[in-house]
Amino acid sequence: MTALNLLAAATVQAAGKHSAKVTDWTDRVGWIVGLALFVGLVYWLMRQGWQWRRTLQGGLPELPPLPETAGEPLLELHGRYHGSTTAGQWLDRIVAHGLGVRSMADLTLTDEGIDVVRTGAPDFHIPATALRGARLDKGIAGKVLTEGGLLVVTWEHGGTLIDSGFRADHAADHPAWVTEVNRLSGDRAVAFTDGKQDDTKDDTHDDVHHVTQHDKEGAQ
Repeated sequence: MTALNLLAAATVQAAGKHSAKVTDWTDRVGWIVGLALFVGLVYWLMRQGWQWRRTLQGGLPELPPLPETAGEPLLELHGRYHGSTTAGQWLDRIVAHGLGVRSMADLTLTDEGIDVVRTGAPDFHIPATALRGARLDKGIAGKVLTEGGLLVVTWEHGGTLIDSGFRADHAADHPAWVTEVNRLSGDRAVAFTDGKQDDTKDDTHDDVHHVTQHDKEGAQ
């Protein structure tokens, strides 16, 4: 009788363990499905926001294409394109015509302007007459880098002032670009301080000491 009781108890215990495992898997599947639905909802909302911005920015003209004949290079840069925003507003992302797509980029500065050749995104040209200056900064379009780790070029397109952010593989290239772009901008150059337009140009020399830190961090 004792042996039968022990056998029955062992059978009940084994059944309980099996039931617990089924319950655990059911809960786990429920969590996975819930998480997948949540991620899908977030992605859908982001996509809707992207489409909404593209609609609002529908009045922005097509980007100037690369010139058929390239001018003599003054400076060249290889790195990443981190996005564009309304000038002075680092979170007001511009997504029209592919400007919202982050990508690898090769920049060439000539007397005619800046050629931007991108991987997996449309190329475009910034005419010298459209340049409004350049500065060293640390963030654009929601992307935050080290202080002075970002080259921001301000330019005018279709009546809109635009900030475009680039990060060179070697941050030591940034100050030379700031100097040359500001030179080409001439009296058209503008500067921005704390998101507001300023009447004075930024002194880029104050940011040069951040170059070493950026080089150690490496391109992201």
